[in-house]
Amino acid sequence: MNRWTRSASAWGLALALVSPVAQAGLFDDEEARKAIIDLRQRTEQNTEQARARQAEQAQVNSQLKTQVEQLTEQLSVLRRSLLELNNQIELLRSDNAKLRGQDEQIVRDLTDVQRRQRDIQQGVEDRVRKLEPQKVSVDGKEFLADPEEKRLFDDAMAVMRKAEYDKAAGALQLLLRRYPNTGYNESVLFWLGNAQYGKREYKEAIASFRALVSAAPDHARAPESLLSIANCQLELKDAKAARKTIDDLVKAYPKSEAAQAGKERLAALK
Repeated sequence: MNRWTRSASAWGLALALVSPVAQAGLFDDEEARKAIIDLRQRTEQNTEQARARQAEQAQVNSQLKTQVEQLTEQLSVLRRSLLELNNQIELLRSDNAKLRGQDEQIVRDLTDVQRRQRDIQQGVEDRVRKLEPQKVSVDGKEFLADPEEKRLFDDAMAVMRKAEYDKAAGALQLLLRRYPNTGYNESVLFWLGNAQYGKREYKEAIASFRALVSAAPDHARAPESLLSIANCQLELKDAKAARKTIDDLVKAYPKSEAAQAGKERLAALK
């Protein structure tokens, strides 16, 4: 074996001795590289996943932000709606208050109208009563008299009670002129004769008393009228005529108070 062959063999032996170790080292590096590559891949996958999650989270955040903005806008709209609703409620309250005030005013106006209506109705009824004939009773005689007719008689009697004979005679004569067929006729003639007697108008008084007796001999004032005629005749110094009148009185109305008074007057004349 030459030197080169020995050298080659030695080198081959060396390689043979070294080869398992080198191969082991080579295998270790390969596994390391694979581990590194695997780790890198996992890292990249995790990074991609993280990025995806970040993107997803960003999308979720964006959606949440949009929803929050929408909710904020809805809340703002709701607040405005509530404000408008409160304003409407206040307006309704104000309108209700006005309506209550109007209702109260309507009630007051209605009450006032009803009161005026009652007043008008009462006034109409009063005027109607003033125009309608009224039932009166004077000296035992009942009849219907117009309100104005009654007023004239009552006024005349009020003046007569004051012994204002001139005014009383004028008022009684006015009544007879306005109401020639008055139911007060006999009473008016009687009091007119008394007013004329008070005025010392004896002849006129005799005419009034005779008119009563002639128109209504059964009247309650007829006996007194005859006695009053006799008194007027005595005032005129006509005793003979007075005696005749008293005799007529006693014969016509023997049971009357006027007849008894006439008898006493006749006895005094004798």
